[in-house]
Amino acid sequence: MNSAVIEKERAFRPDKQKHSVDRGRIEIDKVSIVFGSGPTANVAVQETSLEISPGEFVCILGPSGCGKSTLLNSVAGYVNPSSGQVRVDEKVILKPGPDRGMVFQQYSLFPWKTVHENIAFGPSIAGHSRKECTSIANTFLTMIGLAKMANKLPGELSGGMQQRVGIARALANYPSVLLMDEPFGALDAQTRLMMQESLLNIWSEFGTTVLFVTHDVDEAIFLADRILIMSASPGCVIADLSVKLERPRSGELATTPEFIDLKRQCLAYIRAESMKAFETEEAH
Repeated sequence: MNSAVIEKERAFRPDKQKHSVDRGRIEIDKVSIVFGSGPTANVAVQETSLEISPGEFVCILGPSGCGKSTLLNSVAGYVNPSSGQVRVDEKVILKPGPDRGMVFQQYSLFPWKTVHENIAFGPSIAGHSRKECTSIANTFLTMIGLAKMANKLPGELSGGMQQRVGIARALANYPSVLLMDEPFGALDAQTRLMMQESLLNIWSEFGTTVLFVTHDVDEAIFLADRILIMSASPGCVIADLSVKLERPRSGELATTPEFIDLKRQCLAYIRAESMKAFETEEAH
């Protein structure tokens, strides 16, 4: 990203600067999430506590059905805890808000709006003038390398391009937290790697706190400062692994001894928890 784009983008940030170190703190305090009641109740998340510092990039790994997305949705405000609290910047989360941007696996763009209109939608709802919305959208289009696609509809773009628009749209309100639920899961391997590198470039400029759910161990290690591993259902965090690999990162990182050792640790946890889930299903 060139300096002119960065300076133009900063002009519309709420604090006119890069994120303050005080923005984007996530606190999950003894959170349990239960769906249903009585004998058929499903405990998706069980008394989980953790803290994520402002600006951290944290990935959540775990076996299928362990509550990864449910925990993420509680930070987004789509799911309220049955007990405990989720706080972002010391505010209790009870509903979605512009301080938290969300990116899903499915691109979730408005199919009838152009790429430019999709990105400008959030700033418009937030009360920016039409001129400001246009400038913000143009800035993000340049940032994600899709300025020439501004007037295209989402259906005219490739999957990778649509997801870049989704990330830009989520960031256009300058949230303190970016929540991502397997955003690259539907992409082919090469596009996925390019998207991972693009995301890290954007994150390094913004300093936004990122909480990222994935099934892919390599992806988690490549992206994260920390990896949280969840147990089989009912889900809770059973491991908090620090990723001390140097940044910036490139694809060659996957062949280093440090990467391979961390991958071995992650796979051992996930294999053990997946076996527990399998044995539980067999018992029923």
